[in-house]
Amino acid sequence: MKAIVVREFGVPEVMKLEEVETPTPTGSQVLVKIEAAGVNPVDTYLRTGIHAHAPGLPYTPGKDGAGIVEAVGENVANFEPGDRVYTAGSISGTYAEYSLCSESHLGKLPDNRSFDAGAGIWTPYATSYRALFQKAGASAGETVLVHGASGGVGIAAVQWAKKAGLTVIGTASSEDGKKLIE
Repeated sequence: MKAIVVREFGVPEVMKLEEVETPTPTGSQVLVKIEAAGVNPVDTYLRTGIHAHAPGLPYTPGKDGAGIVEAVGENVANFEPGDRVYTAGSISGTYAEYSLCSESHLGKLPDNRSFDAGAGIWTPYATSYRALFQKAGASAGETVLVHGASGGVGIAAVQWAKKAGLTVIGTASSEDGKKLIE
């Protein structure tokens, strides 16, 4: 299979397209044929090697993705080949044709959602949920300022906050971004 491989930390050019062996799922692992990969700011930090959780080299970037289950390990209970899924916990990286994932890091992607949308669900929405409700303890009737509300995490925070009954004030650095968050 084809995959992006990083063999040294650095600038974007350290990412190279290579032919690598397709992983085989075992235990509670699931092999997903990647249809769309999410790209998050943390991918940049990991690639440079300056992140506290920088991966060992070589590695294939990407945690978020969406696709179709290709194969499952012998202990997988909730997924089967052909299922549409999304993930934010790839074991082998989503910048590849196939990605090995833990069953616990997969969600079923509804038929009425695109793979592109599925690849962008988990990290922004989990990050904003944690910030708003688990860390800040936000509750209905309060006001929240979402700085950078037109970005992935910002959009998710605005949606979570509105749904929870908070008054939302958002910032954006462009006219298009301001229109988006309105």
